[in-house]
Amino acid sequence: MTDHARGRVLDAGGPELLERLDHLDRRDGSRETLAAPRSPDRGATPDYDVVIAGGGLSILYAVPFARAGLRVAVVERAAAGTAHREWNASRPELERLVEAGLCSRDELDEDLIVARYARGLCRWHGGGTYAVRGVLDCAVDAGALVALARTRATALGVTFIDRTTALGVAPGADAISLLLRGPGGATRELVTRVVVDARGASSPFASADLVCPTVGGVLRGLREGDGPREIRPDIGEILATTEDAIGGRQYLWEAFPGRAGETTVYLFHYARREDATAPGLVELYGRFFESLARYKDGDATLVRPTFGLIPGWSRLTRAPASGHPRVVLVGDAAARHSPLTFCGFGATLRSLAPSVEAVCLAADGAALALGTWVHDSPVHSGTGALALLLASLDARPERASYANELLDVAFSVLAEMGEESFGRMLRDEATAEELVAFLRATAARRPDVYREVFGRLGTGPVMRWGAGIVGALLRG
Repeated sequence: MTDHARGRVLDAGGPELLERLDHLDRRDGSRETLAAPRSPDRGATPDYDVVIAGGGLSILYAVPFARAGLRVAVVERAAAGTAHREWNASRPELERLVEAGLCSRDELDEDLIVARYARGLCRWHGGGTYAVRGVLDCAVDAGALVALARTRATALGVTFIDRTTALGVAPGADAISLLLRGPGGATRELVTRVVVDARGASSPFASADLVCPTVGGVLRGLREGDGPREIRPDIGEILATTEDAIGGRQYLWEAFPGRAGETTVYLFHYARREDATAPGLVELYGRFFESLARYKDGDATLVRPTFGLIPGWSRLTRAPASGHPRVVLVGDAAARHSPLTFCGFGATLRSLAPSVEAVCLAADGAALALGTWVHDSPVHSGTGALALLLASLDARPERASYANELLDVAFSVLAEMGEESFGRMLRDEATAEELVAFLRATAARRPDVYREVFGRLGTGPVMRWGAGIVGALLRG
């Protein structure tokens, strides 16, 4: 099955994308660190103010950094400005791209947004279907967005260092050295004031306790219609299950129509970091191709593979951090997105504006604290335990329906709270008061959830969970 899956990815995406997939599947070995470079001397002249390590979604940072007058370089092990995921967001969230100077409003609406939905659906096996508006309701052409970002960044003087791997770092008094390995294995050093680490799961600092292995692709040939096994171009399927958990893993689907006749479909599951090596992404792709026909009807053709190994942080353990005052984590490496939805695109959009101010200060020598500029909604303090619970399911067959039953209860509560509250929860905008109301109502309908949480997570994490919710209430 894995050979078949790799062949499908190779045929649709080419050898470079297959190599990226294999690279992520070798994630334990991909955290490669050679001997650190020599620390820069005090007063050394930096080559750049900011070096961004990783050139996927993080390329969006390069434009506002450069517009703020910083000298910027982007280091990418493949080619910066290419995407192996597709992205959705709400229209107000996408306005951050305009504010950051990445595109004009006309470019956003006419060139980058390729589909808009009347509503999104969440559907649970053995349960109900719940509709919500204003959530992930704009499909964005990811390739066009990152290509445009590279063009704008180049025009602003950003340097792109492609096919080069960022390795060790060595901080100095007022700068930091970065060791690079380029084509052919040759190494060299750069000196910069700040390293923005956007290497995702491959970052040596990506220590989040949750992982969301995700595979799928842009498909053609799915049958259009109103049925649950069909696609409507004006409806996004935000979350769906078609079966109970298998071996303690609850597999979930997403389906987002894009350009006419195309739909991006994902299959994923939650896992604790220590359990994420099985199944690997290639094996998960095998399940995707084998079970797709049970999710949607039609004669599906894979147009473009899309995948990721997305770290997530429950907020119940120590936060991912570099340990270096001049190395700042962003995106998946920082894992400050929702621990339930893992919407890294939205988290990046929300972090664009505060990042500019903070990195400019850091380039001038100010001390950086990650929480001051990477957006982290207070609601995440309450949803992290639920995500960790879904990553810690009982593998016994008689408990296979638990996740679907709990999700169905939770989403029925959200639907009854009203469309505005439902939407805010899924957009990571819910207030602490809304979160507490949601948790109380869910527990009233499913009293065993607390016993499950204590049994699966233990006393310490549960106490930290409660403290996080109290802290969110106080901040609110």
